[in-house]
This record gives sequence, structure tokens and C-alpha cells, in this order.
Amino acid sequence: MAVVNRLLKPRVPTFYSLARTLRILSSSSSASSLNSGIDFRSQSSINRKPLGRDPQGRSVQWVFLGCPGVGKGTYASRFSKLLGVPHISTGDLVREEISSHGPLASQLADIVNQGKLVSDEIIINLLSKRLEAGEAKGESGFILDGFPRTIRQAEILDGVTDIDLVINLKLREEALLAKCLGRRICSECGGNYNVACIDIKSEDGSPVMYMAPLLPPPHCASKLITRSDDTEEVVKERLRVYNEMTRPVEEFYRRRRKLLEFDLPGGIPESWPKLLQSLNLDTHEDTKSAAA
Repeated sequence: MAVVNRLLKPRVPTFYSLARTLRILSSSSSASSLNSGIDFRSQSSINRKPLGRDPQGRSVQWVFLGCPGVGKGTYASRFSKLLGVPHISTGDLVREEISSHGPLASQLADIVNQGKLVSDEIIINLLSKRLEAGEAKGESGFILDGFPRTIRQAEILDGVTDIDLVINLKLREEALLAKCLGRRICSECGGNYNVACIDIKSEDGSPVMYMAPLLPPPHCASKLITRSDDTEEVVKERLRVYNEMTRPVEEFYRRRRKLLEFDLPGGIPESWPKLLQSLNLDTHEDTKSAAA
């Protein structure tokens, strides 16, 4: 299966120029015109070489797709540590904006609590600011989590930079629902945990999937809180919106032969080694430290 295409390119726009161009293009009423003159048919099928950074300093540019609660942030943060590139979560950017009590906070809180998608313009503005901050810190490359979520966002991103790889994480819907309802955050340190014990069996009682809970250390156990959007009603609405708006993004990258589809076989202990193996990263020298 063709999953990794043109992984390391010699040239990439700076974070500042990427952020500026994203802002300009997000206001365009015709995002589909961005791809004019780009010929994707000449792309080769697979280049399964070890990933990271090329001799000219080109860092990876990856995207994580997957339904809400599938674990995009968990795996994206591990690859961020492994490959030495920033993990940029638009969900985190939205929650930070809400916590800031700025001019968009109330509007964003209403959208999130209903399980709806934040508008392209707001998301791209938040992402652009994050990229500019990264430029100031000397960051290079990125792993995007939560962007793009619509075809328009994918076309805008495709028009300003060359994404190397899109990892689409997949999980059974009953497991997704249980994971979302089991999510907890430490109100003091911000650590993410999950109290759900997912044990799915077939009709004859044979095991299908087991995911152990990710419990907090003792000093965090009494400080756990639940995200306001992690209710059954909101989670089901988010899954419906994802299927309607983001499934087409999977096909967008599948046509460009950049999509790696990975079915999570269980929790992190079962899934992480197999995901690394699928990317030929299982022998990477920093794998053990990233898994810690």
C-alpha cells in the first residue's frame, strides 16, 4: 500500500511565511483554485526510509487524522518527541483561547460544548499565531493534530506547503465513545488520563479488543476533572460531524498517496510498537525514550 510519498523535501517555507500565507488564503472565497498548476500524478508511490531530518535541515511535516477521542494527541506527542518537531494541536489552541477569556472565548465555548466545528477562519487564525510563535523560537517542521478537518482547510494547507505524511488512526466506534467518556485531566498539572477500561468481546465471548485504563499517579488522583465537551450527547454529535466533514479529507490525501491508515489494535502498549513498525521506525535509536 502506498503510504509515504516524498518524505523529505529540500525546501520548505518558514513558519512565519506559512502563517502569513495561511491567513491570506483563508479569506479567499475560492480555496479550490489553490491547486491550479500542481501536478500530483507524477508522485512516486512509496519511500519507506527512516524519517526525521535531511542533511539540509528539512524536518518532517505530518498530519494526524482520526475521529474525536481516537488518540491523535497521544500518538502525535510521542512522534513529536521521537522526531524532534513540534506537536501542534488545534484542539489545544481552541481550549487555550477559551481559557484566556479573550474576545472569542464565549463564542468558542458555545461551539465546542455543542460538538460543532470551529470556523475555518478562526482555526487558521489561531494556527497562524502558533506558527509565528514557533518561528520566533526557531522551530522547524510540525505534526498537526486536528487540522485540516475540512476539504477547504486541506486545500489551503496543500496550497502553501507540502505535507509529507498523513496518519489516519482508526478505532471501533464503541471504543471511541468509551474513551471520550473516560477522559480526565489533572486540574493542577494538566496531565491527560483515562479511567475507562475497554473490554470488547464478540457474540461468542471471545476477546476482540482490550484497552486498560490510563490511571493518574496518586498525587493527581484527587484533582481529576472532565472536559465540558466529553458528554455522550456531545461526543456522538462530534462523531457525526467528523463523518460528514472530515471523512472527505481522508479521501483527499488518499488520492495523493500520502495517507497511512492504521487500525489501533488496543491501547498504547499494543498499538505504539506496531505503528512504529508500519513506518519503519521500530529500530529508531530514540524509540525507547519516546515510548517512556
